[in-house]
Amino acid sequence: MKKAVLFLAVSVMAGFSTFPLQAKGTDPKKVKQEVRKEEEQTYIKAIRLVNTEDGKCTYEVGKIPTKMRMETTSFFGQTKVDAYEKVAHPAPRRQYVVTIKGKLKFKVSNGDTFIIEPGVILIAEDTKGTGHTWDLVDGDKWERLYIPLNEGGEDHFIPEKSKK
Repeated sequence: MKKAVLFLAVSVMAGFSTFPLQAKGTDPKKVKQEVRKEEEQTYIKAIRLVNTEDGKCTYEVGKIPTKMRMETTSFFGQTKVDAYEKVAHPAPRRQYVVTIKGKLKFKVSNGDTFIIEPGVILIAEDTKGTGHTWDLVDGDKWERLYIPLNEGGEDHFIPEKSKK
């Protein structure tokens, strides 16, 4: 009997959490819009690798919004380092790279560098040319998730305003 009551309670709570503000006769689309207006938009720091017109690679610092659907269909994790990653290389595809463990110093074609660590999303879009290199600067392992963008999918990157 206790298990049945617990199951019923969990089921009811799951139903409430799915539609927290929907009252009988209320348009769910309006409720979602009102909730979004009340919430303050938040962001995650991101660095995007891009190709330049001369076939080289550079980077931009910016952010991506949270609570936004990304145009992806899969992801995979990796901890080992493949041979091609030890030399300058372009990204094999447009993708988000989410660092779980490790701190890396990336270097782009013109010699500029930046740091990637947990809490900073790398958006790899330098799919042509010489690409980039990286070195592990803290820790002994780089644990990461690769989340490929769909063909033609939006990356949602917002660059920082120029400091000119």
